[in-house]
Amino acid sequence: MDLPSGQSSVADHQVVVVGNGMVGHRFVELAADIPGVGVTVFGEEPRGAYDRVHLSEYFAGTSADDLALGTPPEAATVHIGEGVQEIDRDAKTVTTTQGRIVEYDTLVLATGSYPFVPPIEGRDRPHCHPYRTIEDLDGIQASGVGGAVGVVVGGGLLGLEAANALKNMGLATHVVEFAPGLMGTQLDDGGGTMLRGMVKKLGVEVHTGKNTLRIVDGESSRHRMEFADDTALETDLVVFSAGIRPRDELARDAGLEVGERGGIVIDEGCRTSDPNILAIGECALYDGRIFGLVAPGYEMAKVAAAVLAEDDSTTFRGADMSTKLKLLGVDVASIGDAHGRGRGASTYTYIDEREQVYKRIVVNKTGKKLLGAVLVGNTADYGMLLQTMRNELTLPKHPDALILPQREGGGMPAGAVDSLPDEAQICSCHDVSKGAIVAAVCEGATTLGSVRSCTKAATGCGGCAPLVTQVLNAELERQGVEINTDICEHFPHTRQELYHLVRARGITTFAELIEKHGRGRGCDICKPAAASIFAACWNDHVLRPKHVPLQDTNDHFLANMQKNGTYSIVPRVAGGEITPDKLIALGKL
Repeated sequence: MDLPSGQSSVADHQVVVVGNGMVGHRFVELAADIPGVGVTVFGEEPRGAYDRVHLSEYFAGTSADDLALGTPPEAATVHIGEGVQEIDRDAKTVTTTQGRIVEYDTLVLATGSYPFVPPIEGRDRPHCHPYRTIEDLDGIQASGVGGAVGVVVGGGLLGLEAANALKNMGLATHVVEFAPGLMGTQLDDGGGTMLRGMVKKLGVEVHTGKNTLRIVDGESSRHRMEFADDTALETDLVVFSAGIRPRDELARDAGLEVGERGGIVIDEGCRTSDPNILAIGECALYDGRIFGLVAPGYEMAKVAAAVLAEDDSTTFRGADMSTKLKLLGVDVASIGDAHGRGRGASTYTYIDEREQVYKRIVVNKTGKKLLGAVLVGNTADYGMLLQTMRNELTLPKHPDALILPQREGGGMPAGAVDSLPDEAQICSCHDVSKGAIVAAVCEGATTLGSVRSCTKAATGCGGCAPLVTQVLNAELERQGVEINTDICEHFPHTRQELYHLVRARGITTFAELIEKHGRGRGCDICKPAAASIFAACWNDHVLRPKHVPLQDTNDHFLANMQKNGTYSIVPRVAGGEITPDKLIALGKL
């Protein structure tokens, strides 16, 4: 099936793109603006390009249409459900899975990656699935019907995303990881340990250091996973999310240079060993490295489009793999040299086990430059720490002030964004600089939404939204525009100020709070905030009659309500102690 297009039948330069994922789609958007270029795209999946970053939201009610990246540009023709099976470099043609032969002047390989499934005996049994596409998720959902337990093989970033999906399906969820810790690529030992404890408290069991030997018939469940340490785990569903491998088979068959461990070798212009063929995204290998995040892929797409336009001013020389995300409701961030492997590096660590916060920064031997950071539980400082590292800003006299709780003379100064140069990259997904955001504000963008519309900042992964807001507010303040920090229209106070009012004046009800310090009847912003403040200050049961109207749906029903009408309940067991009678009571419920 072909997606709608307004492409003319003749163009001066024919570009064929193999792969219709996020990176391929981004390249097509850029290439379509180049005069004289005609673009033809082949994507083997049965749908147009969609957002893989937020794929796990599919289990929380987000539809495939919601994840779609939109219609292709008019200058492109997209064939979906049709892959490419052969490249003839001499004839400069590709042959598709439907037997179509298409000529190209430039070929762009955006074939992405495939999920790595460990060579485990029984991995191809029914109800064992990879976690990569919407079709994979449909299969996982179908297998979850009638099941009670689900296991994810892989404790990395993608594995925890898959675990979140199983948890949203209402399955008792386990994560099995071969390495000794979670997210070993992004987090240090301390961060991984904190994350493990938080994930376990959310109801997901974590098994690290586990080498799965085989999957066989289970006794109480569909499967039995047997490990090398003579232990076993029964489950109804197995999801493999143990990393990715570059899809380079087309390049190999065509005789292009590939890396020893896979990946299509590219230069700074994203050119392969054949100058008429470019490679971008997770299939590309630059300087011996695969870049498995969307932001580096978008950067490659930008470079490839520049090469197509004969603009040599833009090059790809690797990418910072810093990332911020929310896994199973836990905020996690990794910046730069998170493991402190650089020569002469030293670290500062802050741990608050009660609040479940872990922060660690890595600085150079003089203590003047930031080299990396790990944040678990609280990632509010991610944007500023990232820009501090990227722009090599001089650190405070006491670098630990960057991660310690706010104190006099500590923490990042309120005007820290002013120290960033205009060329500082605020949004890595769409390469939006601080200067571009400031320019948008000067032209009339006064809200985060309007800045997004003008610049595309914070419309990719969304991780830069807090820093974009800081730049926006700093520029508005510089122009003399008053910044409204009220929690909502009903209270002329911030949430922190409301907390102090409640605490200092002994206020115990929302009616009293709004009568003395607000106006109107309240809304779905201030009511839940007030309920949280009352609970923190006075430890009242949240469902007492005077508090019930303040609760949102989840708190009111003590359940996790989903958009599709389903819900899940996590029973609370005091002290984690369970008895047969309590299990019977839970079963009856």
